[in-house]
Amino acid sequence: MRVLGVIPARYRSSRFEGKPLADILGKPMVQHVWERACAAGCLDELIVATDDERIRAAVLAFGGRAVMTSTEHRSGTDRAAEVAGATAADVIVNIQGDEPMIESAMIAEVVRPFLDGSEAGVVTIKKEVFQDSELADPGVVKVVTDPAGWALYFSRSLIPYPRTRTQDFHVYEHVGLYAYTRECLLRLASLPVSTLEEIESLEQLRALENGIRILVIKTACRTEAVSVDTPEDLERVRTMLAEQKK
Repeated sequence: MRVLGVIPARYRSSRFEGKPLADILGKPMVQHVWERACAAGCLDELIVATDDERIRAAVLAFGGRAVMTSTEHRSGTDRAAEVAGATAADVIVNIQGDEPMIESAMIAEVVRPFLDGSEAGVVTIKKEVFQDSELADPGVVKVVTDPAGWALYFSRSLIPYPRTRTQDFHVYEHVGLYAYTRECLLRLASLPVSTLEEIESLEQLRALENGIRILVIKTACRTEAVSVDTPEDLERVRTMLAEQKK
């Protein structure tokens, strides 16, 4: 089984243009993601998929591999699918290019079910939410699954909603790391935007609405994952990584 990692890296962003190239402790952010992905030890190949020559040049400068993809893609999933369509990989891991603190072990976690023979088309990650402030935060995407780990729904709202809290009440945050079979990824990218996807602004709902099952693994990792969406997030990540190096 051949496993391909794809790091989508888009230059233009309404909130933070050029963020893949933002400096973090002397390296562009995309290099931090690349190095952590390489450390996972489960990828046969790793590619940065970008739409900007500046990002491609930066990746080549640190010894990585980058390919140019369409400027018309709406999402990282579409960008990863373009790369997948030109390869013979069996499994594609979509690694967010704006998470320079991603745990390498999480990448191994989403690949493992495929190596073990799972029939899933998509595998992703969840972690338990413990802070009350995150329960009502629409930026913290929640997921509920059946007892076997198959996703029932993803939402920016609190799910499940407790009429009364008991010891059985647990809330899980969805971590946006995905592994797909090649066939499933190409099918997903070919489908139109779905109704629930449009309402919640969550593209994983497109899969559920079209009968594509998503296996959700509870991560064993404890480190906080921080997505860099704003310059303020960048400063936070710089501080956290500097503390880790002490």
